[in-house]
Amino acid sequence: MKIKLSAFAVALPIALTTLTGCSMTDKESDDVTQVGTSTSSDAADALEAVSSGIYDLIGVKGEASHGRAGVEECPDHDRDTHFKVFHPWSFYPASASDLDEAMQNLKERLPKHGWKIVEYGPDTSKNKNIVLVADNDQEKAGVHIAKMTKRERPKLSLTLVSGCYKVPEGQKVEHF
Repeated sequence: MKIKLSAFAVALPIALTTLTGCSMTDKESDDVTQVGTSTSSDAADALEAVSSGIYDLIGVKGEASHGRAGVEECPDHDRDTHFKVFHPWSFYPASASDLDEAMQNLKERLPKHGWKIVEYGPDTSKNKNIVLVADNDQEKAGVHIAKMTKRERPKLSLTLVSGCYKVPEGQKVEHF
């Protein structure tokens, strides 16, 4: 499985929607990974639980934003029957000096919890934010983490995205 990322932007909610254009893909094809059958609400709850697991791996004191998961279309699928879930959130360490430790903890701990790091290093922004991209085959999820040190309030910006779900027979995707 590999995540394909579009340009990463963080500041605007619209940019987060653009980010979730990244998709988990099978190595053999460019099709979005099929996760299974679920309602939008259950899939969102499941991805938020995955986010909570990542929060636990950060290992430094701080606060997380309280963003909720959202639903978006799966490429080349009927928007009424197929969907992906994305969950953007931020982590603000209690001290800006803890940001490096938080990112290092994630780099070391994610692989021990089923995540495969597929990219690590500076992005192409003028700030050269350090980016970590990882996939979890068991969770059928990918995560994009950016360490943003050159902000008024330094933070980790995280966005998780699922593979493509199909709603149960006779139901439609609940978009939120």
